[in-house]
Order: sequence, then C-alpha cells, then structure tokens
Amino acid sequence: MSGAHAHDPIEHPEPELGPVVPSGPEPAQRRGLPFWQELVLLLGIALLLAVAIKALLLQAFYIPSGSMEDTLVFNDRILVQKVSYWGSGTPQRGDVVVFADPGGWLGASGSAGATSPVAKALELVGLYPTGGHLVKRVIGVGGDTVKCCDKQGRITVNGVPLDEGSYLRPGAAPSQIPFTTRVEDGHLWVMGDNRSNSADSRVHLGDPGGGQVPVGDVVGKVFSVVWPLGHATLLHRPPTFEALGK
Repeated sequence: MSGAHAHDPIEHPEPELGPVVPSGPEPAQRRGLPFWQELVLLLGIALLLAVAIKALLLQAFYIPSGSMEDTLVFNDRILVQKVSYWGSGTPQRGDVVVFADPGGWLGASGSAGATSPVAKALELVGLYPTGGHLVKRVIGVGGDTVKCCDKQGRITVNGVPLDEGSYLRPGAAPSQIPFTTRVEDGHLWVMGDNRSNSADSRVHLGDPGGGQVPVGDVVGKVFSVVWPLGHATLLHRPPTFEALGK
C-alpha cells in the first residue's frame, strides 16, 4: 500500500466562490405610473398644446353668412393663422381677416358662442368655431384714403383704382354706397366680397369708430378653407393690391 510521503506537496482544494453581492444599499427600482394616471397626464399635455396652438398659431372658424361669397361660402370651415401678425406684423391690404366684433356689428345670434359643455371644451382648444367674430377683406390700412367710386365705378385707395374682378362675387358692384374715408392709424377698412350682402365698414360709417376696425381686434389671417373638401383651397393676397405698395 502506498502512502503519502512527508516531502510530497499537499494539495488544498480551492474554495468555491459564491454569488457576488454588491456593497451598499440596493438601488430602488423605478415603478411606472398606473395606466389611468398616464392617460390623464397625456390628455393634460395634449390640452395644453391645443390651447397654445390656438393662442399662438391656428384657430378654426366657420362662415355663418354669404357676405364673402364666392371666396368663402356659407358653412365653410376655415383656418386662421396668426404667425403673419406676430411682432410688428400687421394686416395688409387684400388680406382676408377674422376679427372680434368692434361693437354692434353682430346681433345676439351672431355673438353667441358654444352652449353645450362639449362644444365649449372644443371652443377652448380651437376646434369649435368661436362666436362674436366677423370675416372680411382688408381694403385700407392706417393712413389710407378709401373712396367709392371713380368714373368707372371702382373703389380707389389713395387715388389708385382697384381691379377687384378676381375676388368680387360675379355680378356684384364694388359698392352701391358712395363714401370717402381716411383710415386712422392702427385701424382697418374692411369689406365683404359679396358687396350687396355685406354689412361691413360702409354700413357702420355712422357708428362710433366710423366703421373702422382696430388692428387689436384682429384674430388672424384666413389662409385655408378645409371643409367641405370640394371647396378646400388656399387663399392668397390678390395682385391688384401690389400697385399700392407698402
């Protein structure tokens, strides 16, 4: 029987290593929000974005009358952009603008806004047309003299006749109401494209303000008809106003 010799090396088994345990406290695990809380948060963010877009960028309106035919017709849904009038930007001749009632231009029905809770909520975020507003075309700005009419029956601005054939309703005269007015600084002279069916600046000449609209009442410029699809279009400033310069 062989045995171990005193001079033979003694083999020691290596100790088994256990799992590595990190030092210090274990970091807390992040827990997600419950579904209903995430939903409320997302809806809140969406609401804030919608309100911000309405206040700064875009707002929806509808056309309640025929005063802007055939450019805009009854029940058209339009989008109004506000970027053009940021900072020092102001409405220009030829722009189609939406503005708040300067006072007494609309009756009770035209001034009424949303009535149901759902409609009021949509109105808040700009998805339901707001009451108390009008839409017209800017013909004169501060400092202009607007007159009806020259010998050819045309509206003149600072003595320059306007060729309005590209936007007036076919068959409509430029104006059946003679007038001469000087537009005050910070104000606008506005008229509908369907002149025989438009209670615009001409009709309110005898009212306080002389039918002129304060620039501060302007919500923005109409740039698109979005509904119905058959009438969807983009609006552009007519070239006749280029002859007037700045």
